[in-house]
Amino acid sequence: MKLAYNSAKSNYTGGRVAILFLLFALAIYEFIHAGFTTFAIVCIMPVMVLVAIIAFSRGVLVFWTLLVVNYIIQWHSLPPLPVPTSIPNEMLEILLIAMAAIDVKDAKFERSANLMMFALLVWSAYVTLEVLNDTCGLGIQVGAWFSGARMMAFQLLYAHLIFILYIRDPKMLMKYLYFWGALAIFAAFWVWKQQKIGLTPGENAFLQGRGRTTHIINGGATIRLFSIYGDAANFGIGTAATAVAFLIFALTAKVRKYKIYFLIVGLIATWAMFPSGTRTATFCLFAGFAVYVFLSKSVKIAVPVSIGFALIYFILAYTTIGNGNAQIRRMRSGFNKNDASANQRTINQAVMKKYLADAPWGIGLGMGYENVPANNKFRKLAIIPPDSEYVFIWIRTGYVGITLFVIITLVIFCGASSIVLFRLRSPSLRGIGAGLTCAFASIQLGGYANQVLMQFPNCLVFWGGISLVYILPHIEDEWIKHEEEQLAIEAEKKRIKEEKKRAKRV
Repeated sequence: MKLAYNSAKSNYTGGRVAILFLLFALAIYEFIHAGFTTFAIVCIMPVMVLVAIIAFSRGVLVFWTLLVVNYIIQWHSLPPLPVPTSIPNEMLEILLIAMAAIDVKDAKFERSANLMMFALLVWSAYVTLEVLNDTCGLGIQVGAWFSGARMMAFQLLYAHLIFILYIRDPKMLMKYLYFWGALAIFAAFWVWKQQKIGLTPGENAFLQGRGRTTHIINGGATIRLFSIYGDAANFGIGTAATAVAFLIFALTAKVRKYKIYFLIVGLIATWAMFPSGTRTATFCLFAGFAVYVFLSKSVKIAVPVSIGFALIYFILAYTTIGNGNAQIRRMRSGFNKNDASANQRTINQAVMKKYLADAPWGIGLGMGYENVPANNKFRKLAIIPPDSEYVFIWIRTGYVGITLFVIITLVIFCGASSIVLFRLRSPSLRGIGAGLTCAFASIQLGGYANQVLMQFPNCLVFWGGISLVYILPHIEDEWIKHEEEQLAIEAEKKRIKEEKKRAKRV
């Protein structure tokens, strides 16, 4: 009797498992083909609970997941999301901060109380006050404001907190730099694949649709490639700033395996920026290394770096070397003062300036072509291409907002620079701080020329990256110990290798 009961119980349990499996499979099918339907959400709910349980037990795994999602969220090869693109990033960021708050004893929240945090809080406060901005006379629109505020301010705070809370020691720092390098290599591989093998259907749809006027140029002779990023400018500038960081890491690393890896990533990223055809990327590369000449405090480093980039500048600006390559020709046109594209931007900005004379607080966050009517005085500002991230902020927050944003950016940059110059003893750790600071300067120049500063993956990578500079003094003693251990391991391996060579000779 007992055996029969156990058998019935087993069959009953197996039946429930089979039903749950079928419901889950059906939910996945609904999700892929119909989006977020009510049925799919209800069926996936147990999986969401399971994911939450795993997340709270393995917080670091969520951190790595965020980095991957942040890089591929705008990849045109993936199916479009049924929610705003920023939602997955934001959900993971809030989850990570919540987990750190629960585990508050180990989170080291006190490290976040620094100059950068203060600057970001000031900027976030101003952006919050922008909810009251009714320049367009449409009434207070909280939904539109929140959509703009999340991207313009709140994600900067998230990035700062997450990097400080989850990168707590030298080992985690090195894991992050390796992980970032791997993502950069994959992005470079994918642009090579686009160049040599071709585009996926999703990428081709973007190229023939929204990206046609900006990515197919010279009568179709040149295609600006964009890898796993949202567009070519975003890819080119983000990759140039990444190259700056890793080449500086390579210049200053003492541990041989770190130096080799950083150099490989830096060189690959330098190559990868050219297929983007983004002229600003070249200037970003120059700007990053110009800042490093100042931060290095070393004549031995400053002189060869200056000579090297002066030579590259001379080749691009005053010669025709490499003109057989369409991408190099495209980069070289950035040095042409009579370039039609640059002139059009100047004309657009002159128009914006006239309108903004009557809007010192800007037209408001979230104000775009979809919610500013055609008969509105500020409709022109809502639809004109800003081209630059700084111009975009200027339009939405006015002269007051853009002035404040420039000030807080300079405060963050100068604070990081002072840490690199005066507070770090270890040359290699100072090199990591310098690389992150120079990459931040590089992406800021990109934001002055293109709308890339708050885009994926740049915002998290570079605002989060400069956040790390502020915790380097806290981990310096651990770093010195970690580096000594790695150097000792390398020395031991070298000794054993030499002994084996001598033994073979005997």
